[in-house]
Amino acid sequence: MAARPRISPGRTALVLGAAGVAYRLAALLTGLPPTNSDEAVTGLVASHVVQGREFPLFFYGQHYMGALEAYLAAPLFAVGGPGVVVLRLPNLVLYALFLVLVWQLTRRLYRPWFATAVVGLLALGSDRILKNQLIAGGGYPEMNPAGALLVLLAVLLGLGVVRRRASAFAAFGLVAGLTLWDDWLVLPYVAAAGALLLAGAGRDLAGRGGAALAAGLAVGLLPIVAHNLTAAPEHRSLAAYRQLGGGTPGDWVDRLHGGVLFGLPMGTGFCPPGRCAGWQLWWGVAAPLLLAVAGLLALRALWVLRPASLRRAVLSPASPRRGGLPPASPRPDDAVRTARIRQGGRLALVGAAAVTLAAYAGSAAAGDTPVESSRYLSCLLVSLPALLWPLWAAAGNHLLPAAARLTARAGLAAVAGSAVLATGALVADADTLTRADERRRDLVVALDRLGVRDFYTDYWTCYPVVFATRERLACGVIRDDLRAGWDRYPAYPARVARADRVAYVLPTGTALSRAVADHLAATGTPVVRTTVPGYDIHLPAAPVGLPLR
Repeated sequence: MAARPRISPGRTALVLGAAGVAYRLAALLTGLPPTNSDEAVTGLVASHVVQGREFPLFFYGQHYMGALEAYLAAPLFAVGGPGVVVLRLPNLVLYALFLVLVWQLTRRLYRPWFATAVVGLLALGSDRILKNQLIAGGGYPEMNPAGALLVLLAVLLGLGVVRRRASAFAAFGLVAGLTLWDDWLVLPYVAAAGALLLAGAGRDLAGRGGAALAAGLAVGLLPIVAHNLTAAPEHRSLAAYRQLGGGTPGDWVDRLHGGVLFGLPMGTGFCPPGRCAGWQLWWGVAAPLLLAVAGLLALRALWVLRPASLRRAVLSPASPRRGGLPPASPRPDDAVRTARIRQGGRLALVGAAAVTLAAYAGSAAAGDTPVESSRYLSCLLVSLPALLWPLWAAAGNHLLPAAARLTARAGLAAVAGSAVLATGALVADADTLTRADERRRDLVVALDRLGVRDFYTDYWTCYPVVFATRERLACGVIRDDLRAGWDRYPAYPARVARADRVAYVLPTGTALSRAVADHLAATGTPVVRTTVPGYDIHLPAAPVGLPLR
């Protein structure tokens, strides 16, 4: 009788990862998550790169967040033409790469079946998670693979299991350098990985390894260095990020609630689109506690592994072996070195997550706009293994009381259940969420019927229309006070200002739509008014002096 094929953690992880990719591909093809103006700007950058018109280093309209996503999509645009699906395909590949990296990192630092469980959890995806992973709107899809890759390279180099070490050092430098151009939110993971690399493979930095790392870093830093050498002082990187953090922090209670209690479940995928029920906030309490426990476990293990402790263990035959380590000599052997790197890697994940959470909770955004700003916690998914390890280890530790094991298993079930429910909520709300894109398509049809090619609108309506029509239509942004708004690409409002026939296209029921209608009525200019689902279209017969100067 033939033996049954053994179920391996690697194969199981592959199946779960493939399901996660398939889920995201299905979401992408059905228009989830809905596109927005920031993503449309990335698409326009990619289109301009393909056309040879412009080669910007940054997202249009600002001097931070590198245009990496646009350059990744540009070759696909050259082959298949511009579009939201094509724009997101590189991000889908980055997500698949992230799963591979997390699997490799978790099985090295912890256990293979635990790594499989982490991949299974990452295969799920709430509204916030899919937005971070698929929307090409500002560095989020590539941050997690970058952070995971850097920590994994530091671990592998520390363990001495990399054959081509110079190439690994060069890759580390390249990715670390590119993150300084792309998005600084991942910097806690760059710093943690760098500290781990220095601790585990620091001796190599004096030779070929250091030269390779420096060469990779120099290449990765080229975009940001070129920008800072040529930009005006107020547009250089430090000045740009200093301005971003210049808001008033607000009440600490609001920041603690928005940044931790609400931010953690929303930002790590435990909540339905745009909201968190009261019971779902349990993760905002549990996650910091688990992070603290994970850090203490790693520190305790490193304390036991320090040379003085190992020397005493050798000199005292009666002392028990701790953590399953073999007797050690004053000079650490391979087993001790491996244990140190593993615990150091765990501590790196904990430290990076703690810095990320503290930085976000201390920002004004945590208190003012917690729903959308929770995307700033995107990188915490890299540290998901560290967050869940205390529960996983306790659930299977038969030395603990039965009540403790049961509590840990209930915690794991609650994590999985919360993620499943949030994923189901996104699927259930799919029709509602995709309605915005349908309304936008109907708007373009209406504008074409009216013969409108140039119009003023709000920021979130403007750029998706321009991108969808491949710049056949152009718009300028107008604010609620009827003055010119945030125009990321000045050529568009300049074109609208020169046009003989300009419309005002505004979301129905908004203060901006009412303000424009009142202004038009006050001028006495004849106006053709048309309404399509979601939008009011005002088409005056003559210039009406809007936007105000």
